[in-house]
Formats: sequence, structure tokens, C-alpha cells
Amino acid sequence: MTLPVEQLTWQKGGQNEAELNEHLVRALIRSGVCVTLQDASLDYIFIANLPDCWSVLPAQSPRDQDMFGPEIGAALTSLKTDAITRLENQQQEMAVGQNQFFEFNVELLVPTHNPALVMTTIIDLTEERRRERTLKALLRELSHRSKNLLAIIQSIATQTARHSGTLDSFLSKFRGRLYSLSQSQDLITDSSWTGARFRDLATQQIEKYVTEDHSGITLEGDNPWLSPNEALHVGLALHELVVNAASHSGAAAQATAPVELTCTNRQQDNRQQIEICWNETRPESPASHAEAEPHNGRFGSIVLERVVPNAVDGTANYRIAPDHVTYNLTFTQENPS
Repeated sequence: MTLPVEQLTWQKGGQNEAELNEHLVRALIRSGVCVTLQDASLDYIFIANLPDCWSVLPAQSPRDQDMFGPEIGAALTSLKTDAITRLENQQQEMAVGQNQFFEFNVELLVPTHNPALVMTTIIDLTEERRRERTLKALLRELSHRSKNLLAIIQSIATQTARHSGTLDSFLSKFRGRLYSLSQSQDLITDSSWTGARFRDLATQQIEKYVTEDHSGITLEGDNPWLSPNEALHVGLALHELVVNAASHSGAAAQATAPVELTCTNRQQDNRQQIEICWNETRPESPASHAEAEPHNGRFGSIVLERVVPNAVDGTANYRIAPDHVTYNLTFTQENPS
């Protein structure tokens, strides 16, 4: 067996060619690559590693259409005829059913062999194509999620600007909300885009604005798994609540002005219903009465009362009084686990 010069890395002279051929054939069979040899009349001389989806009947002089079926057999015979007629190598990928893919490489061995031989190499591309399909599906999903995230960011930017009196005020609020989204997105990404646990989400949103030991906030109740959409919007709601609490006399940071954050996961009509309750106690002071002014016009309130419940297909109740703030968000899980 003589290899083309450009493919032969090194070979010691004087080796027995028959013995060398035997070793090369053994290596070929172990490689798992299917190789066939035919003469110029397309009569088969050698077949190795034929994929399991095809077979050669005993005592049969195999032909392409008998071995590969009418459609693939006819296409393969045409490739080989073209290779002989045009003296050019041929290549074609073909599908077997819906889930198997093979690449056929037809090469005319001329003038190394006389008369000419037709060598066909069949490479199984099934796993490669499956990985490509999976990657394409992931990219489509990533594109979809990215567009949703960008739409959320665009809405936040627009509404924050609308309810900010100065550029500095806009930048401060927008950066905080963007940070909230990024923190939630980190948890979602870490879970391979499956979602996040409620307690992890709450801890991330709290730790930036309160003391290190979180002594002002008591986190109780269940720890359900939230879908990516739920995690992003619940995280945004928690961000608004924490920032508002931190901006009022340090309410979120001081044990004397506690915040109770509770999550309840209950079964209802064969589905999981999530209820998140924020109960913030504010110190009674003359200033606190001024802080209890109508809040419906602020974007934070719009997020809590409209944006978040609409995004998770739930309901919300947000109340501000001189001495306390309560927020209840209830929704049915999209994909409970």
C-alpha cells in the first residue's frame, strides 16, 4: 500500500510490504471508519466497518442499491460513475431516516492501481449533526431570552428617565435597577438558564443595601425554584423594596425597624402557587408622615404594582403607611419543580 508523498510522514525503507499492508488494514478496521474498494465495473472487492444501518446478505455479490437501499444506492452509484468519468473525487452527505447522517467520499485510485479502483470512505456525522442542532436550538433560545432582557432594560431606562428629575437621579436609579437584573441573571446563568431559588435571589438583592449580617431583615418560609422570567421580575421587585427601605431612616439595616420577608409555596388546583410577602416596619416620626405621600406616580410603584405582577401573570398589593410598608405578590408557577 503506497501513500501519497504529502500524506506520508515517515516510513523506514526495506519493510515487508505485505506485512505492512496487514497492519494498516488492522488499524483501519479498528478505526471504525467505513472503507470500501470496487473495481472499475463497481464490483466490490473490500468492505470494512459497514455501519449497522446497512448490511450485506451472505453469499451475495453486493451492489449499492442492495446494500444501501434504492435512494442512497442510486445516488452513491452516480457519485462513483462521475468519479470514473471525470477523474475527480466526489463527496456528498446523505441522511438515513430523520436522525442519521453520513458523508460519502469517493476517490478514484489512479494511476497508483492499474486497473483503477474506486475507494469510498463513509463517515458517520450523526453525533456532529446532533450537536449542531442542539447548538442552534440553544442559540435560538439565547437570542429569545436576550431580546426579552433587552426589552426589560429598555422599559426600565424609559420609565426611570420619565420619573427622574435630574440626570444624576436617573443614573443612580437606573444603575441600581440594572445591577439588580445582572445579579438575578447571574443566578439564572449559573443554573444553565433553568431559574433560581427564592432565598438565593433575595439574598443577592438584599446584601448590597443592608448590613453584612442582614440583621434588619428576617427571611422566612419556603424556598421555591423560580423560572428565569419569575426570577428576573421577583428580583426587580425585591430591589425596589430594599432600596425604598434603605432610603427611609435606614429601615432595612436597623434591627429596631425590622423587615419580614416571607415566601409561601402552596398547592392549589394541582399547581404551585407562590406568595411573597414584604412587611416593613418604619419608625414613627414627623418625617415618616411626609414620606407616606401618594406613590402611584413613582416608577418603583409601577414596577411593584403593574410591571412585576403582569410579567409573572399574578396579582400584587402594595401599601405605604406612616409606620409600615407591605407588599404581597402572588402568582402561579410556570414550571414548578
